[in-house]
Amino acid sequence: MATSQPDREDLLLQILNTLQSVQNGYNQLSQAVQNIQGRLEGIVGQGPSPTRISQYVHNGETVESLHEKRQEEERSAAETPQELQAPTINWNIVSPQQNASSGLSSRIVLTTYPGQSGIDPILMNWGHSDPVKRGPVVVSRSQNTIRRRNAIGAHGGSYSVYYALAVASRNLDKDHKPDFTNAQPAVNLGPFPQWGDAKKIVSIDPWGHVSPWVFASMSREENLHIRPTIAVTRAHMKLPELEESVRAGRLHPDGKICLNNTGELAVTKFAVEPVWYLPGVAERFGIGFGFSRIDRQGTDEGTLRRSLFENTGGSFPELITRADIKLFLPPIGGLTVYCFGDPSKMSNRDVKLALRIHDECNGSDVFGSDICTCRPYLIFGVEEAVKEAQAGGSGVVIYFRKEGRALGEVTKYLVYNARMSRALLPNSTFEN
Repeated sequence: MATSQPDREDLLLQILNTLQSVQNGYNQLSQAVQNIQGRLEGIVGQGPSPTRISQYVHNGETVESLHEKRQEEERSAAETPQELQAPTINWNIVSPQQNASSGLSSRIVLTTYPGQSGIDPILMNWGHSDPVKRGPVVVSRSQNTIRRRNAIGAHGGSYSVYYALAVASRNLDKDHKPDFTNAQPAVNLGPFPQWGDAKKIVSIDPWGHVSPWVFASMSREENLHIRPTIAVTRAHMKLPELEESVRAGRLHPDGKICLNNTGELAVTKFAVEPVWYLPGVAERFGIGFGFSRIDRQGTDEGTLRRSLFENTGGSFPELITRADIKLFLPPIGGLTVYCFGDPSKMSNRDVKLALRIHDECNGSDVFGSDICTCRPYLIFGVEEAVKEAQAGGSGVVIYFRKEGRALGEVTKYLVYNARMSRALLPNSTFEN
């Protein structure tokens, strides 16, 4: 007998109510377990024994089951040759009393999941033209922020490792909150129409230079760590070659951009840390084409996430467990924008733009190595940028922190050796 439409709707409603009841029950149970673990931590921390709470409860397992697993592991280890055994880490080096005094917990949060009890990420509407409605980039794992994170990774890119060393060596408090007083951008920039289009900007946060001030009340009221990913300042630039440029008549001092006969330049600098909007990055690179599992946009964000997870040594498990989080602050170098002349002209379609995009080359740019010609190209780019700015246009040099076409200096030097020994062209040696 066929089921009528009202009956089907009643059945679906019952199923929905049942699922909601199960979800509520899970959340209550999860919260109860966390409360019990917190009480155990307090009891252990006050006692003389350094025993960790993982000996009492670990992922819902009993002491007996853990003991059986430990015995099995010991038997397996005894049968494994010593040279193949993995080294053990003594997590009890720091006692619960020391943990309590330093604010550390004996529980290490390896990853989180959508819908997990207490997990409540800040809303992120990437591409919204209103920064408040779009939301801040929140990535810190500090005690008050970890449950509100809407981004994966860490501030500072590759420098986050040095931050970790400072915290581990107790030269910096783990919950250190920077003071951004008087650190506002040296010049105002934007907003521009592109900031309101999720497909236009996918690798930086266009609001990153004003985040601490736009979201000051949220940061203060919820005690969240909200940090900038862009900083803007003004400076003078002195390069030895530019004095020769003035003597040769290629540059002309005007007191505003080229300040004097030594070729000293006035410049506005923008330091930018990467913030990747993963759906946009996947689409920009066409990731997923040719695969069977492709989303409606023709790209596979999951393939990108898996590749990032596996090829960073599994360092960011939330790339896999938190599909609801779409932002990733990768552990890579950023870029610096050097603007000559009026910064507001960079986006003016009615003026000419002289632009040099330059990848970092420490050997040539800094130490003048003769093995490549990167520094001469950089100097030429600076000269052309200054000339265009003096002519009423805009001059920009963008300096990316990615040595050897983003393969690193070790690979770069290996390429040098291969190229010199086999007389190969650079483009072919980088592919080997």
